[in-house]
Amino acid sequence: MSEQDRKPHPLDVAAGQRIRERRRSLGLSQQQLARSVGVTFQQIQKYELGSNRMGVSRLAQIAFALSCRVQDLVEGLDAGNIGQVEPLNRLLSEANALELLETYAALPARFRGALLQHAKALAAACAPPQEAP
Repeated sequence: MSEQDRKPHPLDVAAGQRIRERRRSLGLSQQQLARSVGVTFQQIQKYELGSNRMGVSRLAQIAFALSCRVQDLVEGLDAGNIGQVEPLNRLLSEANALELLETYAALPARFRGALLQHAKALAAACAPPQEAP
């Protein structure tokens, strides 16, 4: 099996990210969603990461448990535009990224710029030093 065969398919990752976003917006834990669907929470983790593929029937069960339509979880995802979705999913899969984005969105607009500048300064301070040419 090649390295490419072992990597999750970008469409599975994108769909999993939407499931995670919907689950979190409803305030559900992976355990609660798993109970509703009849699988283990580890299976939900794998679905959300895209490491395990879902059949249409499982996707329908998850959509029902999340009080949404299957279309809400997959609309706009196709092989033609997945390159646009994949970088965003990679960023959002970082630990606490979605929570940080939700917190940012909850701030009044006048504070968002300041938070962004602080984050940029922190990232710059943590970056490895660049060698002089």
